[in-house]
Amino acid sequence: MFAVIKTGGKQYRVAADQTLEVEKLAGDAGDTIVFDKVLMVAGDGEPMVGAPNVEGASVAGEIVEQTRGPKIIIFKKRRRKNSRRKNGHRQDLTLVRITDILTGGKKPTVKKAKAAPEKSGKPEKAKAAAPKTEAPKTEAPKAATKPAPKASGVAAPLFTAPAGEPDDLKKISGVGPVIEKKLHALGITQYEQVAAFTADDIANVDDALAFKGRIERDDWLAQAKTLAAEKKEG
Repeated sequence: MFAVIKTGGKQYRVAADQTLEVEKLAGDAGDTIVFDKVLMVAGDGEPMVGAPNVEGASVAGEIVEQTRGPKIIIFKKRRRKNSRRKNGHRQDLTLVRITDILTGGKKPTVKKAKAAPEKSGKPEKAKAAAPKTEAPKTEAPKAATKPAPKASGVAAPLFTAPAGEPDDLKKISGVGPVIEKKLHALGITQYEQVAAFTADDIANVDDALAFKGRIERDDWLAQAKTLAAEKKEG
């Protein structure tokens, strides 16, 4: 026996013990849900077709889990307007296992998932009443892992600037005079430094100058490697 149900604005052909993903439904894993919008029931005798729903028919299912669909990238661009927008979306879904297809006004057995047992408040009271025996902590505070910004708005140096004349970092796409000045303040003056950036270096520079992924987006490492090679050949 199979049935055609409607939920979330879509129609599904279902049978007993079948699992399917539908638009998100309220409930927790283990809860029983009932689909009362049954458009058709067939498989045993004459098929029953609703107008629009089959009277007295329902489909019962059990929620397996609440999940999400694959990520969809939405990209909008306005031609010659210098306008681009990129967003991601993941649809909320519910994974359901069909348990019964009922006709003639029969009602399914509805069950709820077992609630987690509540923790007793006694241990907490005992803990609160116990006297404190721990000695006060005397450890020195840990050093900050990220460079603290100066009052001028430029982060403290992250690198030791190498000796010699600084390279023209403005040749790297995405680096202008202002950003070049900030990179110098961080101790970054040579192409080879940029080409040798590690993942941690990229993250620290992003945090210090609020780049938000510009280094990887403009592929600074590859550009700097090419410029360093040209510098050696010259």
